[in-house]
Amino acid sequence: MSALTKAKGFKKSKTGTYLSIGTTAFGAISVIKQARKARSEHDTLQLVDAVVSAAAIVTGLAILYRELKRLGDDDVLLG
Repeated sequence: MSALTKAKGFKKSKTGTYLSIGTTAFGAISVIKQARKARSEHDTLQLVDAVVSAAAIVTGLAILYRELKRLGDDDVLLG
């Protein structure tokens, strides 16, 4: 099995999904900082951008959670 094939398989594994959830959640820190800065500067456009980014993060986390549940349902030992 080539390294590229292993890397593609990792993306669909439980470990890869957990890693994706962690990195997506880590992105929330910068969005929180952006929102705080926008509020302190009374910058409505920056605040809207932060809200849209936060919505994208929440949606991404929901999709990853769904994928994690799907991977858990495929586990033979759980069934």
